[in-house]
Amino acid sequence: MKLPITLALCCLAIIASAQTITGYHLIKTFHIASSGGWDYLATNGKNLYVSHGSQVNILDKNTGDSIGVIQQTTGVHGIAFDNSAGLGYTSNGRLNNVTVFSLSDLSVVAQITTGENPDAIMYDGFSQKIITCNGRSNDLSVIDPVSRKVIATIPVGGKPETAVTDGAGKWYVNIEDKGEIVMINAAGFKVEQRWSISPGESPTGLAIDLSTHQLFAGCEKMLLVVDALTGKVKQRLPIGDGCDGVAFDKEKSMVFTSNGEGTMTIIQEKPSGECTVLENIPTKQRARTIGIDPLPPSAAPGTRPNMKPGTFQILVFGSH
Repeated sequence: MKLPITLALCCLAIIASAQTITGYHLIKTFHIASSGGWDYLATNGKNLYVSHGSQVNILDKNTGDSIGVIQQTTGVHGIAFDNSAGLGYTSNGRLNNVTVFSLSDLSVVAQITTGENPDAIMYDGFSQKIITCNGRSNDLSVIDPVSRKVIATIPVGGKPETAVTDGAGKWYVNIEDKGEIVMINAAGFKVEQRWSISPGESPTGLAIDLSTHQLFAGCEKMLLVVDALTGKVKQRLPIGDGCDGVAFDKEKSMVFTSNGEGTMTIIQEKPSGECTVLENIPTKQRARTIGIDPLPPSAAPGTRPNMKPGTFQILVFGSH
């Protein structure tokens, strides 16, 4: 089972099945002691990467134990991975650059200058490029991970918030201050389509279902279901207030929105593409970013699960 993960203040909460309509409830809380704000979080393998002020904290996603820290990332927003190259990337809003780090030893490999205030960051396997959404310069920086240089800058006409890829040469980006989604040609590095998603306002989180060709854009108290081929708004669904993140579980065909008011909205997508709100689950106030863990915390067949520190017990049975 995939687990949606939400981040609240300096407290990480993992959600899993229980006695609710959908079977999701809080099962763990991971604490991070250091100070600072937060933004995106991402899982990669057994690790959970959490942006936190001037650094990225890395935790064991099953136990919450500290694995390490990526420094030199002041104002960090997002984390992306190129596992084929064994590298990770962070977008550092206050430094106007991207930090490249080794996934094996967590050492900083390089710093790449980008546009102003890089926010969300994405690795596109199709084009094999790193893309940052630059909130202040209203453009995208396209980075070649081989040369470690920005090879293209794409003006988008507003504040880009989140980018997703269709894995086949198209990128989609929420333009927060315009209420738009733009479609970008990943080969020509240019905007091909610009779609208004009115009545949606301030789109932030964005996710995509490649099987139904639908985009899920998190807006003010509303999730919009948008046709990724035509830009048509197909549905408007009520969600909690203060949505910042949207995640999609392709195996369960479920959409999750993390809402700053302190809820997570869960939405079911049918094979037809029609979506229905199932429920709103309490999280914590200001828990506003979210990610899906593609690897469940279970042992591989034929192996023993890892021991969680402090759980070893001896059971003594007797009779009278």
